[in-house]
Amino acid sequence: MNSLPSDIQQDITRIDKISVVPTILEMICRTTNMGFAAVARVSDSYWVACSVRDEIGFGLKPGGELKLETTICDEIRQSGNGVFIDHVAEDEHFCSHHTPAMYGFQSYISIPIIRRDGSFFGTLCAIDPQPAKVNNPDVINMFRMYSELISFHLDALEQLEQSEQRLKEEHYIAELREQFIAILGHDLKNPIGAIANSAQLLMRLNGDEKSLRLANIIADSSFRMSGLVENLLDFARGRLGEGIQLKLSEEQQAHVFLHQIISELQSIWPESTIEARFDVSHPVTMDSKRISQLFSNLLANALSYGKPGHPVIARAYSCPDYFTLDVSNAGEKISDSSMPLLFHPFSRGKVQHGKEGLGLGLFIASEIAKAHGGKLTVTSTDEETTFSFHMPLK
Repeated sequence: MNSLPSDIQQDITRIDKISVVPTILEMICRTTNMGFAAVARVSDSYWVACSVRDEIGFGLKPGGELKLETTICDEIRQSGNGVFIDHVAEDEHFCSHHTPAMYGFQSYISIPIIRRDGSFFGTLCAIDPQPAKVNNPDVINMFRMYSELISFHLDALEQLEQSEQRLKEEHYIAELREQFIAILGHDLKNPIGAIANSAQLLMRLNGDEKSLRLANIIADSSFRMSGLVENLLDFARGRLGEGIQLKLSEEQQAHVFLHQIISELQSIWPESTIEARFDVSHPVTMDSKRISQLFSNLLANALSYGKPGHPVIARAYSCPDYFTLDVSNAGEKISDSSMPLLFHPFSRGKVQHGKEGLGLGLFIASEIAKAHGGKLTVTSTDEETTFSFHMPLK
C-alpha cells in the first residue's frame, strides 16, 4: 500500500471512514450467498481493494492490488455498465473469459461507483466459487442503491476535508495578521509617545499663534494615533484569545484620573467646553487604566462629533450598589440603522471628513465594560446623544 499513489491511498482512507461500508458488504454476502464482497478503487492503472469482506479465503485485504488487466472491472470502467453473472460456465460471453479462470469464481456481480461530478471512482463487486442468482432486478437495484450511498458519503467526506483545510488556512492567516497587528502596534507606541510629549512641550512654550496651532495639530494627531494603536492592540489580543485583561484595585478617588483624562483631551480640543459633574466619594473596585481608556474613548468621540459651541458633559457617580459614567454631547442624532452596530468592531456609521478611524473605539469601550461585569449603552435624540457605562458593585 505504501507504493500506491497518494490519491489512491487517500481514497482508501476515505472508504475506511465510511462506517456503513462494512455493513453494506455484509448485507451483500448475506443477500446473495456470495462469499467475497469488496469496494474497489479502479483507475486506468490500478485495481486496489479499499474495503473487503472475505468469507471464502480469497486472500485480498484493504490496500491489496490485482493487476488491472486481469479484472473485469477494467471493462466496467471503460463501458460504465455493470456486469452480473449467475453461472460463468453457462454464460455465453464469460465462459471463456480469462478472469473467472484465473480467480476461480462462478458467480460475479460488479457495478460502477460514480462520483457526483460524473467521474469514475471504482466498483462495488462480489464473487463466489459457486453459482448464485444475482442477475435479477432485486439484486441489481440493491447494488445500485449501495453504490449511490457510497458515492454520496465519498462526496460528503471530500467536502468536509476541503472545508477543514480552508478553515485551517483561514485560521493560520488570521493568526499571522493579528500577530502582525500586535507587533506593529507595540513598535508604534514609542515614537507616537515621543511625538505627543514633544507637542505638549511646544504648546507650553511662549510661541506665536501659528506655532501653537501647529503644536495643537500635532498633539491632536498623536492622540488619535495613540488611540488607534491601543484599540488595535486590544482587538488583536481579544482575537488571539487573551481578551481584555484587568488589574483590579480599590479606587478611593476615581475623580482624580477622570479629571486627568479631561485635562489631556481639553488640551487637544482647547476650543471645546467639557463640564465635569462627578460624585464618586464611594470607593470603587476597578481597573483604573482600563476605565480611563473607556472614558477617553467616549469623551474623544463626543468631542469629535459634538455640535460646536455646545459643551460636552461628563458625569460620574458611585454608591455602594453601582458605579456609573456618562458622556453626553449635543449633535446630530445617531441613525436607527447605525444604533445596533455601534459596539461592533469596524463599525463607524456616518463619518465626518477628517475624523476617520478604524471603528474600534466604541467596541473596545464596550469590551472593557463587559470585563468589569458592566454594560455600555447609548441613547440618542435630535438634541443629545449619551453613552452610559453602568457597573454593579455587588
